[in-house]
Amino acid sequence: MIYLITGGERSGKSSYAQNLALQLSDSPIYVATARKWDSDFQNRIDRHQKERDQRWTNIEKEKYLSEIDFSGKVALIDCVTLWLTNFFVDHKNDVSLSLEEAKKEFLLIANQENATLIIVTNEIGMGVHASTEIGRKFTELQGWMNQFLASNADEVVLMVSGIPVKIKG
Repeated sequence: MIYLITGGERSGKSSYAQNLALQLSDSPIYVATARKWDSDFQNRIDRHQKERDQRWTNIEKEKYLSEIDFSGKVALIDCVTLWLTNFFVDHKNDVSLSLEEAKKEFLLIANQENATLIIVTNEIGMGVHASTEIGRKFTELQGWMNQFLASNADEVVLMVSGIPVKIKG
């Protein structure tokens, strides 16, 4: 089962996804995809880790999620935007290569036996038009990956102002 939770920044995606994971399992996995860019980002990571209690198994994985065994488990992957950023930066802003590698990784985890995946992503294309070429390229990458994830998800929920709106499933 694949759930995709999407929406704008601070729309309630992560809280909704964490509550869903705890409804589905007494011991879910939390996969953090953030790269530690600087001390401010490390503080953000530390704050998020404190929000999860002992029921969670926390795994930090910047890119190769297929190295994790999700079989028979409930896992929350938070978030696609930071995960894609890692591919995008490592591939020197090459949208095609980043998209190809991210799709490949997703298919490897989606095909693991009896896994329940809850994937959090951002709808960055609904906001202000990016002012830089790199920003516009990343927005395209995010939009194409979101479409791919949604087409493969069993259920898609759009978070709007903290309210879940089911748009697929």
